[in-house]
Amino acid sequence: MVQDSKKSSAARKRPLDGIRVLDLSRVLAGPWCTQNLADLGAEVFKIERPGTGDDTRMWGPPFLRDADGNNTSESAYFLCANRNKQSVAIDMSSPEGAALIREFAKSCDVVVENFKVGGLKKYGLDYVSLSELNPRLVYCSVTGFGQSGPLSQRAGYDFLIQGMGGLMSITGEPDSVAGGGPEKVGVAVTDLMAGMYATTGILAALMEREKSGLGQHLDISLFDAQLAMLANQSMNYLTTGIAPKRMGNAHPNIVPYQTFAASDGHVIVACGNDGQFRALCTAMNVPELAIDSRFATNSGRSVNRAELLPQLGAVFMTRTRDAWVAALEACGVPCGPINDIEQAFGSEQAVYRESAREIAHPVAGVAPTVASPLRLSATPVEYNRAPPMLGQHTSAVLREVLGMTDAQISELQQAGVIGDQAIKAKR
Repeated sequence: MVQDSKKSSAARKRPLDGIRVLDLSRVLAGPWCTQNLADLGAEVFKIERPGTGDDTRMWGPPFLRDADGNNTSESAYFLCANRNKQSVAIDMSSPEGAALIREFAKSCDVVVENFKVGGLKKYGLDYVSLSELNPRLVYCSVTGFGQSGPLSQRAGYDFLIQGMGGLMSITGEPDSVAGGGPEKVGVAVTDLMAGMYATTGILAALMEREKSGLGQHLDISLFDAQLAMLANQSMNYLTTGIAPKRMGNAHPNIVPYQTFAASDGHVIVACGNDGQFRALCTAMNVPELAIDSRFATNSGRSVNRAELLPQLGAVFMTRTRDAWVAALEACGVPCGPINDIEQAFGSEQAVYRESAREIAHPVAGVAPTVASPLRLSATPVEYNRAPPMLGQHTSAVLREVLGMTDAQISELQQAGVIGDQAIKAKR
């Protein structure tokens, strides 16, 4: 089972212990990055607009439910990317609010923002302005198209970038198939990958700062991330000059590597080498296919897939999905069912790995969360803070980080510069 994080973390500090992050981002790509940093032990201050906060707070239903089954004010979408952070509600559009955030930046190591290019300059919160106050600052900008280029001023959304960056051209069934056409991936993978690249870049910049003593500006774009994550498909194009097409669940380079219809459902088969294909043919009682010169090698199977796949498909229809999974697993052929999300979290592997966790929540009692895939043996991720209520930590952080008095905080509240900390229990 998963090891005891409290016992493990007692001897050694968490990887990013002592690192402070000023999080000016919202929605998904930026918050995904800062949640990674928070999971690794960084102290993350999420700056939000008083009254409304991160856009995703309103992106429901579904909303988190309390012990009585009533909806709270917290959307499931917001919960997915804001664990282990502190919410500080400040109106950056006011001179006083912008000044407060600049003060935060002086004591922070990292800034993450995803405003339009140049959007923070008028507040004095751009890289040039903040690096003058804190030369050690690692400043990460996450935008749709980057800080330069003809599209740099355009807003970027995951769905848009999946289309413009080529992903939708290879996702979905071919046009020649009924129901064929471009499809987006079922989760915002471009946002998530940009967030992961941002995380990696920040960690690298912090490492470099140990040598130079200086921070730097990271320019992370969804478009760049999308092109990079095309991986073998981009190289298929760059080496041939031919743009890959949609192939449904088939693989452009490996055969058979796709779904097949069984008598009562579908099974995934992933033959990564010729030995696995021979084992597949034995399990399916078609050994002749393994020695057929057209199919004996992956190159041959790829060229002759139109002849091979119908023969395999006909055999798969003769047995149930589970029967095929059992037979193929027994002979070492990578295979599996197609689970829905409930089945995925209910699987023996997910249960054993404690993939679903719970964190204490101020209005719901507990909030579910998905375990981080970052499994460190000596300094594991800790699940200490549920995604925060809007402005939940404003007063405490202003006292502890900026040394403000209760009277000063009250004055800012009265002026509308900072948000109140009223916790809304129900929606």
